[in-house]
Amino acid sequence: FTTSLLLGTTMTISSNHWIMAWAGLEINTLAILPMISKSHHPRAIEAATKYFLTQATASALLLFSSMINAWQTGQWDITQLTNPTSCLILTSAIAMKLGLVPFHFWFPEVLQGAPLTTGLLLSTLMKFPPITLLYMTSPSLNPTVLTFMAILSTALGGWMGLNQTQIRKILAFSSISHLGWMTIIISYNPKVTLVNFYLYALMTTATFLTLNSTKASKLSTLMTTWTKAPALNAALLLTLLSLAGLPPLTGFLPKWLIIQELTKQDMA
Repeated sequence: FTTSLLLGTTMTISSNHWIMAWAGLEINTLAILPMISKSHHPRAIEAATKYFLTQATASALLLFSSMINAWQTGQWDITQLTNPTSCLILTSAIAMKLGLVPFHFWFPEVLQGAPLTTGLLLSTLMKFPPITLLYMTSPSLNPTVLTFMAILSTALGGWMGLNQTQIRKILAFSSISHLGWMTIIISYNPKVTLVNFYLYALMTTATFLTLNSTKASKLSTLMTTWTKAPALNAALLLTLLSLAGLPPLTGFLPKWLIIQELTKQDMA
């Protein structure tokens, strides 16, 4: 399954043809499903079903948008997406794949039902192919739609995360919020989006691996784990503050770059 995951991701990020990109996304989806439902718990099965239905719909939309574009322009090149209808459908397909607002409902539920290591894959590796597609098609997409989705994602990710006691759900809303930051800048400076994604993946990996070793899944258990591993929990505190984007830490850097770029564009 890990090999299939790597194969699917590599196929999508290195392809120049819509069908190859779609095939890579499908391989990815099918490879992660057994990992989500590994525990045979009803919640894990439910999470896998939700994930499958969402991703299948998004893949179908992606294929549909590329077909409309090929119909109009006669070519399947990813970078040559010129049809406005195709652009709109593709934006919603990628938003669904990533879990951007208003297609975010599946993500916290799926992350809550999946094991922590699979949750890590869902938050980082599974986001990489759609982000790459967004990066490649960003010049043709509608900046107003992207900005609208991004602002909603950032706001909703922050607000909904306040109301949670389950750590995985909090991390899911954190992911939605970070994706909002990445989406708002992609029309203006796509390289900043990639920097943001790499740093986010790094911080999330550290968080998930720490939680996995301390076996903490709720906020109440997190309060008592510091007695077992004080140094690890101190590191976790710093990682979480970095994920929140506090100034001296790494997580502040991408947000600063994004705000700087938006100011240059007279957006902020």
